[in-house]
Amino acid sequence: MLGEDHSIVIDFPELKETLTRLNQSDTTFFEDNKRYNALDKEIRELELQDSPIQDDAMHALKHDRSVLKDSLYKRLMAAKNNS
Repeated sequence: MLGEDHSIVIDFPELKETLTRLNQSDTTFFEDNKRYNALDKEIRELELQDSPIQDDAMHALKHDRSVLKDSLYKRLMAAKNNS
């Protein structure tokens, strides 16, 4: 769906406590999460404007978001399992 919010807390509400904890205790995680949210917002805004960029550029943005989301998710699961 176009313009859909894919923030970590929306997609993985069961990890909200772990997300909050990592954002407060791990500056690298916090910065990566911040970058992910900014990228997700940029993609949503572009989609709502009928994607005023080339398809290759949109694909690259979505790929980068996906790679970052996978990394964040793996770190969240590791932190959850270690708590």
